[in-house]
Amino acid sequence: MSNFQSVKKIRSFVSSSISNRYVVNFTKQYKIRFKSYRFDNTQVAINYLKGLLSCPKGEANMERMEEQVANSEYRAYQHFISNSKWDYEGLKMQLSQDASKLLNRQKKTNHKPVGYIVDESAHLKKGKKSVGVTRQYAGVIGKVDNSQVGVYASLVNVTSATIINERIFLPKTWINDKKRCDEAKIPIESRVYKTKPELALDMIKQDIDHGVTFDWIGGDGLYGHNTKLCDGLDELELFFVMDVHKDERVFLQEPILQVPNSKTGRGRKPTKLKANISSIRLDELQEETHEKDWKLENIRDTTKGKLQLWVYKKEIWTWDGEGSKAKKRVLIITKTTEPKPKIKYSISNGDVEAYSHNEYAYFVSQRYWVERSFDNAKNELGMSDYQIRKWQSWHTHHAILMLASLLITQTLIESSEEIPLLSFKDARILIVTQICSTQIEMEQKIKQMQKRHIKRKMDIDWNYNKQRQKLKNLT
Repeated sequence: MSNFQSVKKIRSFVSSSISNRYVVNFTKQYKIRFKSYRFDNTQVAINYLKGLLSCPKGEANMERMEEQVANSEYRAYQHFISNSKWDYEGLKMQLSQDASKLLNRQKKTNHKPVGYIVDESAHLKKGKKSVGVTRQYAGVIGKVDNSQVGVYASLVNVTSATIINERIFLPKTWINDKKRCDEAKIPIESRVYKTKPELALDMIKQDIDHGVTFDWIGGDGLYGHNTKLCDGLDELELFFVMDVHKDERVFLQEPILQVPNSKTGRGRKPTKLKANISSIRLDELQEETHEKDWKLENIRDTTKGKLQLWVYKKEIWTWDGEGSKAKKRVLIITKTTEPKPKIKYSISNGDVEAYSHNEYAYFVSQRYWVERSFDNAKNELGMSDYQIRKWQSWHTHHAILMLASLLITQTLIESSEEIPLLSFKDARILIVTQICSTQIEMEQKIKQMQKRHIKRKMDIDWNYNKQRQKLKNLT
C-alpha cells in the first residue's frame, strides 16, 4: 500500500497540523479585525466559521448554526453579520495578502505562475428585499431567475484556488430605487451603476494596492470581450489571458483606420472610422487553420489522465469600432482531443513569442480551478445558504467565507506531500471532526477517508493505463 493511503499518515497529519492550527487558532490571527469599539466579536466569528464548516449543504444559515455549534446564539450571529461595525474590509484585505503569500510560496516549489481570475457567480434567492436581488441570468442554472450575482476575484496556482475579493452586482433597477437602497442600507457612494467588468477592474486595482502579487489575469468571455477592462489592464501594464466568444471578429494584420470619403459628394459627410481591410470571425479563422499550425500539449495531470490540448496561437488585431487604433493581441485557440472537440478561444496582450503553446494553454485552462472553488464554496462552505438582506450582511458573510476557504486551501497545501489525494471535502471533514468529534469518531472518519483514497487511486491508475494503451495503439 502506498504511503498516502495509510491511516497512520492521515492520523499523523491531523494530530501534528490541524490540532495546532484548527479553526480557533487560525481565526485568532485576524482578531484585530473583529473588534468593534470596545467589544471583541472574535468568538462569534469563530462560531460562524464553525457553522459554515459543519452545517450540511443548503443549511449553513444562522438558525441551523445555532443548533449545530455549541454555545452559539442566533441573535449574536444576526448582530455580528448585519449590524456590528467590525472591520470586514480589513479582514478581506488581510486574507488577500495571506493568500498571496501562501500561493507565491507554493510557486517557489512547483515553479508555476500564480493567476488572478475574475468570475461571477449567482445565488438563487426568493423575494425582493435582499440586496441586489432581481430576475437576471444565473449561470448556476443557465437561465434567468430571481438571484443575486457576485463578481469574485480568486488566486490560483496549479490546483490550489481561493477567493480573495468580491463585489455584489447592483442592477439599474436597484440603483434607481432609492427606497430599496435605503432599506438595504447601501452606502450612498455605492449607489452607482457599474458593469461586472468595471467591478472586476475595481477589485484588481484594490488588490494590487493591498500588495497582492500574481503573474497574469484571467476571466471568461464576459471579461475578455470588454474593451474597457482590457484597455484598463493595458494601462496598468498587467498581462492578461482572457476567454472570448467564437463570434468575436479580429484582423489578421493591422488595419488602417480612417474616415472614408463620401461616395456621392452629397448628404452628410462620413465621420466614423472604418478599417481598410475586412475582419474575420474566430470560429471561421479556426476552420481555415491547417493541422501543422497546431501543437499537441500535455497541460497537467488529472484524475482522468493527462489533460492534452491541441493549441494554436497567432498574432491578431482587435478593434471595437470606437478607438483610434487597433490593438495587437495574441489569439490562443485550444481544442480537446475527442472526436467532437471542445473549442475555446482566448486573447492576450502578451507577445506571441513570449510564451510557448504550452504556457498559453496553461493560463487558459487554470480558470477550471476557480470554477471548482465556487463549487466547493457552495457545496462545502454554505456560500449561497445565507438568509440576509442588507448590504453589510452580504460582505460580512463573504468575508468569513473567504476565511474558511483560505483555511482549507492552506490545509490542502500543507498536506499535499503526505496525503496527495486529500480533497477539499476531505479537508473540511478532518477540520470539523477535529473540532467536534470524539477520538473514536475521528478514527472512523480517517478509516472511511482511507477507503475513499484507495478507490480514488485505483480509478486514477485505471484511467492512466487506459490513456497509455490508447496512445500505444495509435503509434
